[in-house]
Amino acid sequence: MFTNIIVFAFTRPISSTRIEAEYLKEVDPQIYTLLNGELLTPPPEVDASLVEAAIIEAKQLEQYEQAQNNYSVEASQLEIINNHSRFENARIDRKWDKMHPRYKQRLLMVFKLMKERYGYELVLLEGYRSPVRQNMLSNNPNTTRARGYQSYHQFGLAADIAFKRNGKIVITERDPWAMHGYQLYGELAESVGLTWGGRWKSIQDYGHTEYRMPGLKKTKEMADKLLTEIEITVNNSNS
Repeated sequence: MFTNIIVFAFTRPISSTRIEAEYLKEVDPQIYTLLNGELLTPPPEVDASLVEAAIIEAKQLEQYEQAQNNYSVEASQLEIINNHSRFENARIDRKWDKMHPRYKQRLLMVFKLMKERYGYELVLLEGYRSPVRQNMLSNNPNTTRARGYQSYHQFGLAADIAFKRNGKIVITERDPWAMHGYQLYGELAESVGLTWGGRWKSIQDYGHTEYRMPGLKKTKEMADKLLTEIEITVNNSNS
């Protein structure tokens, strides 16, 4: 798979943002090689109303299945719905500009491959997450057990995704098409060095990936440093 991605990168020219490309060439030669010195461009921000509709649909499906089968669903089975119910909160960041280049370009590569190889269109549900929001979410252990600066979201190194089908967002793994997509997504993400939440033991978060940057220490100081790097590359790219 890794070799296939290298071939893909070298045979599919993509638009370049030179400042960020030079940064990656210096600090992350592996991803720079995969991209052939070019950068992938993020897709437009997803419409919030589509996400809200997907949340409602997922909850309705869950309620229907509980009524039909008369059973109590375990926390792990509710993870996707619980995970994405949080997207109703106004603090959610669905933009790409607070995501670190080393993670962002890997994720965009997976977005592109999912579309061209398998026909799945991906959307970003949440990228950067503030420590305040992380602490709020950690109050529900079925959603996350990581507090502020314990999650890669605070470092711009994690994101949650969903799928878009026929103009609608699909977030629940109870949809067989979506569940198959999550499995493909996990395989591709791992092939470019990302960690996939679908393999976690306690809470399976199928739409989550993160880049465990070598040498990273989960501290406020490190988060501030990485966010500064992100800001510099964004500002230089736009100048």
